[in-house]
Order: sequence, then C-alpha cells, then structure tokens
Amino acid sequence: MISRDLLRKAADQGIIQSDQIEPLIRFVQDQTLDSDTDLREEPLKFIRSFGDVFITLGMVLLLIAINMVELSGYYYFIPVIGFIVIAEWLVRVRRLALPGIAILIAILFFVNKAIAFDHENATVFGVGILCLTSLLFYLRYKMPFSLLPLAAGLVAIAIIQIGFDVIQQPLIIAGLGFVVFVIAMIFDVRDTKRVSHLSDSAFWLHLLASPLIVHGAMVSLFFSNQEWIQAIDKEVIIITFFIVFLLLALLLDRRAMLVSTQLYMIYALTQVFVGQLASTQNVLIYVLLLLGFLVIFFGAYWYKARRLIFGFLAGGVISRYVPGFDIRDSGV
Repeated sequence: MISRDLLRKAADQGIIQSDQIEPLIRFVQDQTLDSDTDLREEPLKFIRSFGDVFITLGMVLLLIAINMVELSGYYYFIPVIGFIVIAEWLVRVRRLALPGIAILIAILFFVNKAIAFDHENATVFGVGILCLTSLLFYLRYKMPFSLLPLAAGLVAIAIIQIGFDVIQQPLIIAGLGFVVFVIAMIFDVRDTKRVSHLSDSAFWLHLLASPLIVHGAMVSLFFSNQEWIQAIDKEVIIITFFIVFLLLALLLDRRAMLVSTQLYMIYALTQVFVGQLASTQNVLIYVLLLLGFLVIFFGAYWYKARRLIFGFLAGGVISRYVPGFDIRDSGV
C-alpha cells in the first residue's frame, strides 16, 4: 500500500504532480474496499514453513517415547524440565508457534501426571496447577495459545466449585463462555490492527468462548419448559440464533466463532427439511450441501458481506473498537 509520505517524495522528484496525491490516495482506498480480501484478514500464525510441522512431529514422537518410559510421581517433572529447555530455544529464541503449542501440551501432560497421582483433591488441585503452568508459560514466552488451556482450566474450576449439573443449569455454561468472550474482546480492542500477540490471544479465547456460549444456549433451549419456547419451533429459534451469531462474528471479523454452531445448524435444518420434503432419506445430504455452499460463500466473500452489512458503521464509534473494521485507516 502506497503511503502519503512516499507519494510526496515522488512529487518532490517530479514523478507525479503534487495535486495528484489526494486523488491517487482515494483511488487506492476505493480499490482496497473492492478487493476480496482485507488487510486485516484474520491471521493464523501457527506455521511459517513446513519445518514447523516437521519439528512438531518430532515433539509428538518425543512425547510418546517419554510416556512409554516407566516413570512415576515427581519423576515426571524430569521431562517437564527438558521440554522447558527446548521451549527456551524454539519458542523464546526462534519464536516457533506450532512447535510451541506441542511443547506446552507436552508440559501440561507430564505436569498432570506428576501432581495428580497422590493428592486427595486431585481434580481441583491438578487443574489449578495446570492453569498456573499455562499462565507462567504465557508470561515467559507470550505464546497466545497458552491462554486457551488457562481459560479452559479456570472455567473447569468454576464449574467444579459451583457444583452444578451441567444439564440442569446450562445457562451457567453460557455465562462462563460470555465472560471468556468479554476477555477476548479486551485483547481484540487493544490490537485492532491485528499486528501483535494480543490479537492472536483473542483468537484462542474466542475459540473457547463460542462453543461454551452456543452449547449452553442450545442445551438450555432443548431442555427448557418455558411456554414461549414451546410455542415456537425450536428449530426456528436455533436458525435465528445462528443468524445472530453469524452477524456478530461478521462484525467482529472472527470466523472461528462460527465453527461451534455448525452441528446445531445441521440438526435444526435437518428437522426443518424433514417436515417439508416428501422424501427424508437424503435430508442430511441436502443440509450438508447447503451449509457447505454457505461456508464456501462466506469464506470467499467474507469482507464484501461485512462491508455490505456493516459499512454504515465506518468512521463511527464502534469502528474504533472492532478489529479490522477501519479499513480506510490501514493503508495510507
């Protein structure tokens, strides 16, 4: 993308006229708005090259091999120390994300084996230690994935401490998911240009928050005895919920949020089509075809749909806090 300073230098050298700078900038902006991809494309920084995959495969083999060794008790901290040493090289020095994820999983795996073998309250104590391990890993290496097991562990501790039946109180699950969602948005708002680890951290938190919210809401719907829900087809409510969730994901530019809704959408559409089609033998095929085309469409035209639906918000207050929304401010 051409900057104003670069264009001014070109004008100073007589390459272009100074009165052409602003029209050229507006032209570039219009071309940016019409492009299929946005400069704020939701980034995934897991892999830099196939070498990352190769190193990660080595980590997996190392984990399997060490796990086959007959260790017991606190001796499991020996491989933990070994993986920390490797993390100092691969994560802290070389900043390799995918191998870092494998290293953290390996560390959590062996830490769990080390502390859960003889503790009376192994569940809460073990999850707490795993949360602390993930937190320390994040503070040391600033690896965004670390927040996923940390947040998941804290949610698990909250559920255990509250001591409720997930089936009987599913809205609490949705509430915990909403808390994770709010934290994810705090990270997102602090990095609307998506250039630092804060945006990547938000990605992993959204990946956890969405299934918690969706699952809690859907289970609550399925088992609800509320009269207003009984008066409306549950399938219609599910589809409406999916549309609202899609619009929210579109506004926040987080396609990862939609992954958790797919199974519920398959169920809802299947139930709707079963009542509408004469033959129900291939209903699931029709549903999968429909969702497949929708996913492909939004995958290809995500930003065009985003500009079409939420373009009126450009330059407003919301655009200051929504990642990747202020498109005109990103290039020139």
